[in-house]
Amino acid sequence: MTQTDHVQTETSVLFNGACPVCSAEIKHYETYARKQALPLRFEDLGTTDLNIWGVTQDEAARRLHVRQGATILSGLPAFQALWKEMPRYRWLAKTTGLPVIRQVAAATYDYVLAPLLYRWHRSRFAGAEKTGKNRQSS
Repeated sequence: MTQTDHVQTETSVLFNGACPVCSAEIKHYETYARKQALPLRFEDLGTTDLNIWGVTQDEAARRLHVRQGATILSGLPAFQALWKEMPRYRWLAKTTGLPVIRQVAAATYDYVLAPLLYRWHRSRFAGAEKTGKNRQSS
């Protein structure tokens, strides 16, 4: 092993800061990462250059995205990459990577949780447009 084998690539997390559920979960991870001095960076889709991520604002709002070097992951693989970087949560990455559990967890996120959170986000945004308030960046 060389000395460069120990150098970690920073992991960046793209999240929807306008979503109360999403931002609460990410704030928890961000606080933990900061206390542990982990090489994690958290970027709110409302304040970052999405061209770097190769996604539109709508695509970014639909699911969690994680970038490790040149690789961009979304959905359950993104959560697994994030959890693998945090010692306290590595068990979640391992558990959700097991056969059957991986398929159930991915389907639950892809077809239930992410769509529900996205619809809630869109309805909050549509409500803000009707009242003239921009909750997208709140």
